[in-house]
Amino acid sequence: MSWWSDDEDDDEPYGEYDESSVRVRPNPKGNRPRTKQRPEHGDAVTGRVLAVDRGRYTVLLDEDEPSEHQLTASRARELRKQAIVTGDRVDLVGDTTGGEGTLARIVRIGERTTLLRRSADDTDAVERIIVANADQMLIVIAAANPEPRVRLVDRYLVAAYDAGIEPLLCITKTDLADPAPFLANFGALDHLTVFTSARGAMPTAELAAALVGHTTVAVGHSGVGKSTLVNALVPDANRATGHVNEVTGRGRHTSSSTVSLRVETDAGRGWIIDTPGVRSFGLGHVDPANILRGFPDLLALAQECPRGCTHLRDAPDCAIVEAVEEGRLGPAGAVRLDSLQRLLQTLAPGVGGQSGEEGR
Repeated sequence: MSWWSDDEDDDEPYGEYDESSVRVRPNPKGNRPRTKQRPEHGDAVTGRVLAVDRGRYTVLLDEDEPSEHQLTASRARELRKQAIVTGDRVDLVGDTTGGEGTLARIVRIGERTTLLRRSADDTDAVERIIVANADQMLIVIAAANPEPRVRLVDRYLVAAYDAGIEPLLCITKTDLADPAPFLANFGALDHLTVFTSARGAMPTAELAAALVGHTTVAVGHSGVGKSTLVNALVPDANRATGHVNEVTGRGRHTSSSTVSLRVETDAGRGWIIDTPGVRSFGLGHVDPANILRGFPDLLALAQECPRGCTHLRDAPDCAIVEAVEEGRLGPAGAVRLDSLQRLLQTLAPGVGGQSGEEGR
């Protein structure tokens, strides 16, 4: 007898089934599956992110208009993997009145003109975005207590130029030490605007004038007086200030958040973004090819170097090394070249790195 049978009795057990008999597992949430199509949010309004705190965002709407007001917002689910930072321009929907207990929702992040970033250390390629859309960086350094660090300033300069941000330098506590020897290290940077500050003689008016029409991010080592400057520029800022440990010589972290504050002057308005003090500034995210942009005084000389010059100590016919050895860059030339070479060795592919703490 053939294994294949035309006997209708063989199909009898399956005759009672059709497509309607298939069991479908119900949606455990009791709702329809999520679609990949998202609403266009054509009614969204645009605002400026002023502060970020544990998943809540303080946003300014209708900037410089009579209806200007602040609100609190959360992010939409589709943005959960994207960083929203102080300075961002965002689109919001929902309750945007800013009333007590209301919560709007951020549905889009606007195009960013600049991004200031840093990494945990120089070997870490994972970057952390500090602020967005700043066009100036105010580097705050103390003349003493804590001691100023040339290489930390160099790191800030590299980060600024890499982001396309114009740097400014303010050296505080000049009543404790003469800032001239430290500033001599940057004497060749003709374009770098420098402010000096002392107890009872803060350059508040000059700084405020430089901030008008700009969004400026203030960065600096803990304890240098950055938040004190911000409080002088924005009297109602109430940013926490601290002191320097007499034993370690290090400042204590007082500002724990990044906040955007408006500076008001007779000549106009500007924004200053106060950031928490840091003791290190990793540059693991920076392309080594862009490091020289942070040393514009040396960049001009690099045009005379052979193609593919590494600018390191053993580089043959390096125009920068030769200029320093011949004394053409003055006493500060050797310090500047040393900072450049340390960064190049740290960030160049295949070369062992150092931590961002090396900004001494």
